[in-house]
Amino acid sequence: MLRQHYALTVQDRVVLLELRYRYFVTTGKRFEPIEEQLTDSQLFALRFAPDEELAALADSAVAEKLSGTDIKKAIKNWKGDYRRV
Repeated sequence: MLRQHYALTVQDRVVLLELRYRYFVTTGKRFEPIEEQLTDSQLFALRFAPDEELAALADSAVAEKLSGTDIKKAIKNWKGDYRRV
């Protein structure tokens, strides 16, 4: 059980690093200021957004306080996460 928890924790950290990278590549800005204003649910929902929707959705999530479910519903071109354990 403990090993599974470690694996999921590592995956959560990788998802966050991926979001930081994708946000920086698409906007040229760091993601950390936005990240600090979002919950884990919101962050993990953003991973399904394609690059062209990521920045706008992140801004909307902060401004409108969208839930993770609302973020997922707002995604137009779903980017699946098929490698999650």
